Amino acid sequence: MGATPNSLTADLIGMIRSKPIGEDDLVAAAHFVLDTVACVIGGRETPPGKILIDWYRGTGDAGRHAYLASGLAHILEIDDLHRDSVTHPGAVVIPPAWHVARHSGRSGRDFLVAVLQGYEAMTRIGMAVGPAHYKVWHNTSTCGPFGAAMACAALLELDDTQTVWALGNAGTQSCGLWQFLPDGAMSKHLHTAHAAEAGAIAASLAARGFTGPAHILEGERGFFRALCPDPKPEALLAQPDAPWQLVRTSMKPWPCCRHVHPAVDAALEVHDALNGEEPVSVEIATYQAALDVCDRPQPDTLYAAKFSLQHCVNAALRNGRVDFDSFDDSHRSRLAGASRSTSLAVSKEFDQAYPARWGAAVSATTAAGKTVSAARADCRGDPEAPLSSDEIVAKAQMVMRRGGIEDAALIEEILAMPNAAQLSGFPSLGTIAAAGR
Repeated sequence: MGATPNSLTADLIGMIRSKPIGEDDLVAAAHFVLDTVACVIGGRETPPGKILIDWYRGTGDAGRHAYLASGLAHILEIDDLHRDSVTHPGAVVIPPAWHVARHSGRSGRDFLVAVLQGYEAMTRIGMAVGPAHYKVWHNTSTCGPFGAAMACAALLELDDTQTVWALGNAGTQSCGLWQFLPDGAMSKHLHTAHAAEAGAIAASLAARGFTGPAHILEGERGFFRALCPDPKPEALLAQPDAPWQLVRTSMKPWPCCRHVHPAVDAALEVHDALNGEEPVSVEIATYQAALDVCDRPQPDTLYAAKFSLQHCVNAALRNGRVDFDSFDDSHRSRLAGASRSTSLAVSKEFDQAYPARWGAAVSATTAAGKTVSAARADCRGDPEAPLSSDEIVAKAQMVMRRGGIEDAALIEEILAMPNAAQLSGFPSLGTIAAAGR
């Protein structure tokens, strides 16, 4: 087969495969698996989820479990997020790795190691794309195929050369544009679905000798040159001895865009301090990227409301919560006036800290002239403010109930994965999503 060509992809693979893995890393990976599986189930009863499931049943293609599950996992906007890369790795990496692990008879530990490696590849490439990439391209979709390919390569026991091919052919399938957002379309869910399937197919083909470009990242006609006006290739291999990027990934407590979460958290504190008084003016200060994606004073759809700083903050201020019902027609109508009159500003402090830290401040003033403010340097669920194991389980139960499936046994099985002999006895995520266990 010959020596592995020198390339950034080969260097990344070598770095990832040499990282030590502790038992705490495996436990953390199991928590992220639980979070993602809950999101798959939760997405079942949504309008786009029902369409995806109907399509899946209609195609008769049982090989598209990962495509279906990865699409569903991203629908509720409550799946995990890696801040530095602005990617959602769980929805892309975990479903195809689950599928391959089941069919190849791999152990729970093997699966969790593959998940760690998939997160690492996806997020490190995401950190290297540069900020201009995110203005047009959806990082989860463009960087996701690399993560799915890396995870599946581990489970298929590909050697380094084959894994270079897998990531090369994953990268050549990178795509995913933000145009769905102003159009209010459902396309975002295809981003995770395609990324997962593209990476899995690339790894499966590499196992059969199907070659891929070694210099997919840095080549003259490669990923950085084509899609990244200001790439940061040095970020790809930086701090090789750092903890796994999976443990630097955040879990979302609220079902809306992660960019609004620090403001929502601050707004909930303000709500409590207002003690029932209604604000007449609201000011939000945060970082520029949050405004680029979530400045929506008049969201006219449920999905647009999830990407509206104005709507989400006012829901928190007036209701004292942000949940799955906070974005429906009645809530959008009731909060429309408050959302339109809410002002946004870029804070130099928060902007300079981004993307390493995602912060925001909220200030609300009542008719009596009372002003209450609160600020968050980090999001709830970030590594600096993590959810506890009990909170992770409680969130999973809540999201699963949203999808009409309460499966306590599945939760226990996932948490026990570090010691599971093999995953062949686990149900298919596609089957769970389409019909329940």
